[in-house]
Amino acid sequence: MKYLFIVLISCFSLTINAQNNAFQAGEKLTFTAGYKMSGLMTDFAQVTMETSNVKTKTSTLLRLKCKATSYSKWDSFFKIRDLYESYVNPRTITPYLYKREINEGGHYKFMKYNFNPKNNSVKSQRKKRRGDGTIWEVNKNYKIGNSTKDIVSTIYHLRSLDIKKAPIGSSDSFKVLFDNEEKAFTFTLVGKETINTAIGKKECYKLRISLVGNNVLKGSGNYLWLTADENKIPVYAKFKVAIGSGELKIKSATGLKN
Repeated sequence: MKYLFIVLISCFSLTINAQNNAFQAGEKLTFTAGYKMSGLMTDFAQVTMETSNVKTKTSTLLRLKCKATSYSKWDSFFKIRDLYESYVNPRTITPYLYKREINEGGHYKFMKYNFNPKNNSVKSQRKKRRGDGTIWEVNKNYKIGNSTKDIVSTIYHLRSLDIKKAPIGSSDSFKVLFDNEEKAFTFTLVGKETINTAIGKKECYKLRISLVGNNVLKGSGNYLWLTADENKIPVYAKFKVAIGSGELKIKSATGLKN
């Protein structure tokens, strides 16, 4: 399921001036995840993206929560229970804490990043389940780039950008911290396209996405559609990976800011 979240990522050279006017606490987006099986695109999981306020001793952070759950009829084939969370500054989407817990087909992994934006450093905690059922843990401290984010905050950060100012055909790259590695992504703004969705006909920004120097995303057939309005909702994505191809389609959107 990590491919579903990876394909949602992109970035613009306007990031320096980005401020969040696209979403707020209380928003919930629900998607259907499909995968091509025996030549047919088959819906196999539900993905939800929710936002909420979390108060700390000194401030209020925005919690960005993404869940992926396989439909019950597919659980015996490949059960998925994945959780991704990022706690960010609600205005700048700067991440402070990230958690990822993966349960896929009996495979378990846990990742946690504590970000320190003041000195561009991260404290990482990683856990995996061995074949005998025991858990091994690795803790690590290291430096990152001053604009590097986790995968969840990057998805939401994209929505905060003033995309309408970007020229068609422009491209850029950015860094995402994933599995203790900074991965470089490149985007191209292909143009605008109107598509039919479960929440109505939407004019969208169409973005082509690639992962530089990595074989996770295959070829040039990886695209994301964001509504061309103030909310910039991800309503559709399609992707190609080493093990096949899939898509993500919006089912519902509530609690929108605009």
